[in-house]
Amino acid sequence: MTTSEREVVAALGQEIAQRIGEPRYDVWFARWTKIRIDGDRIVIGVPNRFYQEWLQKTFAEDVAAAAASVFGQVLQAHFVIDGELFRASRQAQVEAGGEPGSPPKKPETHVQDQTASVISEMRQPGSRPGPRPQKAIRRWHRLSDFVVGACNRVAHASALSIVEDGGLCANPLVLHGTVGTGKTHLLEGVYAGLRKGHPDWRVCYVTAEDFTNRFVQAMRLGKLSGFRRHFRDCDALLLDDLHFLSSKPATQEEFLHTFDALLANGKQLVVTCDCHPRLAGEFGPELTDRLLGGAVWGLMPPDGETRLGILRSKTARAAFPLTEDVLRYIAEQLRGNVRELEGAVHSVQHYSRVSGRPADLQLTREALGDHLRHAVRLVQLADIDSAVCKALRLDSGSLQSRQRSWAVSHPRMLAIYLARKHTSAAYSEIGHYFGKRNHSTAVAAEKKIRQWLQDDSELVLGERRLRVSDVILLVERELEA
Repeated sequence: MTTSEREVVAALGQEIAQRIGEPRYDVWFARWTKIRIDGDRIVIGVPNRFYQEWLQKTFAEDVAAAAASVFGQVLQAHFVIDGELFRASRQAQVEAGGEPGSPPKKPETHVQDQTASVISEMRQPGSRPGPRPQKAIRRWHRLSDFVVGACNRVAHASALSIVEDGGLCANPLVLHGTVGTGKTHLLEGVYAGLRKGHPDWRVCYVTAEDFTNRFVQAMRLGKLSGFRRHFRDCDALLLDDLHFLSSKPATQEEFLHTFDALLANGKQLVVTCDCHPRLAGEFGPELTDRLLGGAVWGLMPPDGETRLGILRSKTARAAFPLTEDVLRYIAEQLRGNVRELEGAVHSVQHYSRVSGRPADLQLTREALGDHLRHAVRLVQLADIDSAVCKALRLDSGSLQSRQRSWAVSHPRMLAIYLARKHTSAAYSEIGHYFGKRNHSTAVAAEKKIRQWLQDDSELVLGERRLRVSDVILLVERELEA
């Protein structure tokens, strides 16, 4: 067995254990089975007929479901008697003094007890196997729980229209925004809504990382046809974190073909990304072009009213609600994303329980003291310089040079504009930092960028043409990071 085959079998074993529970897997699979892939079948070698009949009756569906999860296609499970396991089982039974045909005893007491319990249960007339351990059920976010504000209203309306109009909307729908702005919530809401409103549809929800892993696995095993059937025969494909494919050209190309196949058949696509497709520099031009062919909506960090609405929503159903004045204080003091607001609520509730005091404003200030101090971050000129160079792929120090070419002078003007926006530095200080320019040069640069923003102008950066407003959003995203 090759290394890749061992990895596949190990992944399948983990998935089976997760479905049936670790104790049952240890008793029935861990030592006394051999798993291999044979074409479109999963072949499980067992030591005797007793094992063969019992595993086929009890676990065949779980094994098939685990295989579908790992390989992305339906594979049938077949249990066969393996000669090597048969001989090892007989030898172990002789040494342990056990009955022929019964599962061999193991030295560990807890495993012996559990094996005996399962065998006893099987041998009782008319008995059934005990209930299997239940996997934790994933709770999908719903669109009805999404807090709508000016920062996300259009994106929410687009997601809702897909659920209500059954895929007769913009296709594809691309939702982009920084971390914690609600992209995944909307995507999960679309999934839950389509599953409920169209029970006959096959809706696929997958992260870009999972899509990549399945693709690589399918290539290793020569199962690309099954992989493609799984994703191209669905009625709606929802893919989260598309930016994960940025540095993976082969997976990008596969996704592009999947994209084309679904659109050609009128199927709905919804994807999320951390930035506008035009700003995702590692995407191929074909993929960027396809993404721009539908609707592209951004989600901004929540404004004050939206933050307050999110806090109310998070505490409305809690066993330990917070008062309105406490929620307003948190909304005013914290300007981060949804997860930061959630963390603040949990901190106040926990601090109140531990201290045995009511969650008033005084306690809230104490509980969030360190949090608020670290949330206030002063932006320096060096931060602006680094963010612009990283976002526009310039060499470090380029903006401080004396170069006058457009490839450097235009980014330098952007840096001066952002320095005035995000720092308290004077024009003379900013001009001197960025290439030893004087006061009037810095003033002129800021004025020029403001005019470009008003005219919705584009910048030419190498082979890319980007709107000035989009470039500024990209740089500010780097600043937040």
